[in-house]
Amino acid sequence: MEIHFKKDNGPIDEAIQKLIELSGDISRPEIVRDMILASIKAGQEDDGAVDLKLMDATLKEMRFTAKAFRPYRHIHKVTVFGSARTKPNESIYRMAVELGSKLAAAGFMVITGGGPGIMQAANEGAGPEYSFGVNIRLPFEQKLNPVIEGNPRSITYKYFFNRKVAFLKESDAIVLFPGGFGTMDEGVETLTLVQTGKRNPVPIILVDEPGGTFWENWIEFVEKTLLPRGYISRSDLALFERMDANDHVVERIRRFYSRYHSLRYVSDLLIIRLSSGISLQKVEDLKTRFSQILRPGGNMYLSGPLPEEMDETAIKDLPRLALDFNRKDFGGLKSLIDFINSD
Repeated sequence: MEIHFKKDNGPIDEAIQKLIELSGDISRPEIVRDMILASIKAGQEDDGAVDLKLMDATLKEMRFTAKAFRPYRHIHKVTVFGSARTKPNESIYRMAVELGSKLAAAGFMVITGGGPGIMQAANEGAGPEYSFGVNIRLPFEQKLNPVIEGNPRSITYKYFFNRKVAFLKESDAIVLFPGGFGTMDEGVETLTLVQTGKRNPVPIILVDEPGGTFWENWIEFVEKTLLPRGYISRSDLALFERMDANDHVVERIRRFYSRYHSLRYVSDLLIIRLSSGISLQKVEDLKTRFSQILRPGGNMYLSGPLPEEMDETAIKDLPRLALDFNRKDFGGLKSLIDFINSD
């Protein structure tokens, strides 16, 4: 029998509906129904390859990810990337320990890859109560660090792509210490997702130790090779920043959320939710400074919650800034958020 997502599957639809009713406490039954139908369709289409195993493992891993993070959704989290090969006697390791401690003291939780090196250092500093470990099964190098091992906020993944989704979906800021191919991959993918609007803007901070040149050299490559050739736009440089002091890192992340709360697209509008209001004069300043990120003839104005936002009851009373965003200059959008947060 050919299965469809529309409700014309007769007894199959009835059986799924009965299963959902028997399960109870399912808040979004329509979505669950589609997931069940997708599984059945995948089973019908299976040709003995590895597709079903991949889909099965992915669903299980993402379900457990949501379960692990759900109780902490109200707490801002910072993902710390960096080399698994950094040793405890290195100054950059000690800097990562200190950063983890300062982030926890400031009320943030810390997410790492759960392994050794910089990951262990950041978890050590934050402590087990403020740490998540998002680990990956590898034939070498990667094993759970002692801070994360046995921690209920520890998750081990089979697939890198599921792990990356967890890192970026749950993070409110990204900090990159020096590292190898893995760190480069995680950093560039984060930048790509923010640059293309597949991830909302977040602080992306490249950390060198005082006097260090690791990220300084990388930025020089970006500015002198990528930018002149037109491979990136100048506004993309606003997506990240380099720092060499932990206090500055913590303050930068804190300041990003000092007024900015979140954003959401409603039809053609971008709605920026604010934890405190801004003046009409500041809106005029924003329109002048950031006119280039608006659609031709577009506007920017203060707003209350739109009817489409009423499903988010916890933030329905927050003031809003609505704008006709062009949906392509995300570096400019990041700069606009930074200006909103300025006094």
